[in-house]
Amino acid sequence: MKLWSKANTSTTEIVEQFTVGNDKDFDLLLAPFDVLGSIAHTKMLASVELLTAEECSLLVNALQKIYTKVTEPNFVIPEGVEDIHSYVEFLLTEQLGDAGKKIHSARSRNDQVLVDIKLFLRASIEALVLDTQKLFELLQKQSEQYKDHLLPGYTHLQLAMPSSFGLWFGAYAESLVDDLVMMGAAYKVVNKNPLGSAAGYGSSFPINRTLTTDLLGFETLNYNVVYAQMGRGKTERIVSTAMANIADTLARLSMDCCLYLNQNFSFIAFPPELTTGSSIMPHKKNPDVFELVRAHCNTIKALPNEITMITTNLPSGYQRDLQLLKMHLFPAITQLQQCLQMVHLMISNIQVKQQIVEDEQYRYLFSVEEVNKLVLTGVPFRDAYKQIGEQIENGHFQYSTQVNHTHEGSMGNLCTQQIAQQMNKAMTEFEFSKPATAIQQLLS
Repeated sequence: MKLWSKANTSTTEIVEQFTVGNDKDFDLLLAPFDVLGSIAHTKMLASVELLTAEECSLLVNALQKIYTKVTEPNFVIPEGVEDIHSYVEFLLTEQLGDAGKKIHSARSRNDQVLVDIKLFLRASIEALVLDTQKLFELLQKQSEQYKDHLLPGYTHLQLAMPSSFGLWFGAYAESLVDDLVMMGAAYKVVNKNPLGSAAGYGSSFPINRTLTTDLLGFETLNYNVVYAQMGRGKTERIVSTAMANIADTLARLSMDCCLYLNQNFSFIAFPPELTTGSSIMPHKKNPDVFELVRAHCNTIKALPNEITMITTNLPSGYQRDLQLLKMHLFPAITQLQQCLQMVHLMISNIQVKQQIVEDEQYRYLFSVEEVNKLVLTGVPFRDAYKQIGEQIENGHFQYSTQVNHTHEGSMGNLCTQQIAQQMNKAMTEFEFSKPATAIQQLLS
């Protein structure tokens, strides 16, 4: 069953299998949003008298019941039905007859897919943002808890200067702030209504696109109907870029954890139940969670380029190439959310080693501290640098592990509160309550 079927036209099975592929699997994710878009569209059609008030009431009630059906865990699209759009219209026509056939007036499957994806991405961004915020809060908590615990800092993977677990946790917390600033920009692009662009050239019906924008809780419209269609692919690329930034933060944190858990570092530990073992080496505690997070996130970092290549050299208007974007982006959203949750689990249970830098192997971490002490007594910096350098070369270097860093963002002044304020500001840009209220009203 296809929306575009004609009396004497059919597609060969092999072509149908190739063109549909596994798209129906992703339609299951879009199903609730397709119904929501249909409810808004129905109410709009009634407002411009393309449906009667009675037809509108019947259709909305039926669509609300279909919404319940498609959100059940065991929901499937039956064999022989091309996609979720066909199935919703089939269910409506089966229940309501001619009224069900009227719902497709003034829209195309193109703008149905567009609005479904926008609504799906909007909900997905909300889930990712809330998980990111949760991880941010945990990292800030750990930063404060372990702010006085020193650990070695590295440049070029060589011993450099003293750092602290407060700095380490706090660095990744602040990184997530910038990641959500980027995601906020993606959310603004997503939160525009393409419905009413039809096949990409609008409609001769006097539809009210502002009404569907309000009903679906969008911030504004994609006004130009050609651009509304051109936004597909661009929107996914922008979202994937924002996702890639979060993934980059998680991948880097995961790499640190893999290093720091290594016995040659031995800065951190995890409960045995959060690590894995070896089939022949009984001492092993492998950081498999972090290794898989790193791999998943590195894959997500490649996603913007994958989407760019799929959309390269496309003309304006809809092209079937765009269907393939779902199979790249949708699973990546699930992967990123799982990675956020797993990193939260691991960092919640991290065990931080104490007095790490008391080991003499880390003595040269404090060379700069000793240089600075001489400078504070009036010795020119370059002379102080040479004095300490000579002490190191001659094996006479003396040092203290006590540090006194006071400037903003340093070990002794983490600026945790200021970073939290930046996160709060980033979170206010999303305004998740407006869409939630709109969707609740559509379903009531």
